Amino acid sequence: MKYLHTMVRVSNLDESLDFYCNKLGLVEVKRTEHEQGRFTLIFLAAPGDLNKIEISHGPMLELTYNWDTQTYLEGRYFGHLAYCVDNIYETCQRLKDTGVVINRPPRDGYMAFIRSPDNISIEFLQKGERLPKQEPWASAPNIGHW
Repeated sequence: MKYLHTMVRVSNLDESLDFYCNKLGLVEVKRTEHEQGRFTLIFLAAPGDLNKIEISHGPMLELTYNWDTQTYLEGRYFGHLAYCVDNIYETCQRLKDTGVVINRPPRDGYMAFIRSPDNISIEFLQKGERLPKQEPWASAPNIGHW
């Protein structure tokens, strides 16, 4: 398992980039606009970590800016921790076998979510290419939210 990023929601993109980049000194390494979902993702890295980033994967801070006006309560600004795993199906099965609820199963062979005992969302992303769809995961429903 490899640490990838931590996601936080931001309410004002310009103010947030000023804070994280101009004041903290982080560097923007990737930006994607998602018109259909109406949000922007911006990945930032510390200058000392720039040489560690492989194809936009960790260790980074992901800023999520939702285009529509939203008011976040204090705890909703934090989004999730993200880790890259060698085999998403094996990782989820191992966790499930220990009693961990797989909130968002890896139906697509690429992404899954669980929650910590304190309800911190944790995302797992398949290392490299997504795996072929596989049961029981391909038809597994979401459980709760993440």
